Amino acid sequence: MFKKTILPALALAGICAFPTLTEARRPVRPKPAQQTRNVPGQFDYYVLSLSWSPDYCATKGQKDTQQCSSGRQLGFVLHGLWPQYDRGYPQDCTPEAFNPKMQQQFPGLYLSSKLFKHEWEKHGTCTGLTQLQYHQLSKDLKESVKIPDRYVRPTQPFRVTLTQFKQDFVKANPGFTEQSVAPSCSGSGRFLQETLVCYSKDGKPGTCSEEVLRRSQKSCGQANFLVRSVR
Repeated sequence: MFKKTILPALALAGICAFPTLTEARRPVRPKPAQQTRNVPGQFDYYVLSLSWSPDYCATKGQKDTQQCSSGRQLGFVLHGLWPQYDRGYPQDCTPEAFNPKMQQQFPGLYLSSKLFKHEWEKHGTCTGLTQLQYHQLSKDLKESVKIPDRYVRPTQPFRVTLTQFKQDFVKANPGFTEQSVAPSCSGSGRFLQETLVCYSKDGKPGTCSEEVLRRSQKSCGQANFLVRSVR
């Protein structure tokens, strides 16, 4: 009686001990970068953040005459180059202090010395690049973006939809798709605040994560938004 009971059990155990054909062929997926958080070089893609200066100056212009003094006529300016996870982002990955010589080698890359320092220490330290490489890549990507004509020093404000904004950038930059560009808005979706442009880790036009695209859709969720004119 005991033998009759145990043999089927052993046979069943033998079946379970070996993977099925489907399981054996299942690919081993690499761990998402966010599982190794805040490790230099461990991230999924880059975001180039370009702030719309007229929006910044509309609220903080009195405190920042360097950027917002009358006659500067600044449009999109570099906020930073940020390594991103598909969900979230790394920050402050190493204690390496900012080298002030970068300001001399890349004059005008940022509009303030504080931003140079902040962007390197919070974001640049997570790229796995040297300070020279990080600032050179920031400069190269910023200069590679062709700003659509009507966003170049507009003297009158105008309105666009989220889709129109994306299409304007795709038309001016053939390597982009609508998923490469993710604007954000201020004033509960009423005003253009900045745009994020997404790149692969090797600096090629890429696709923003679903998280970034959802946040953009929510931020600029009005029927349209206002692009303020330059000052």
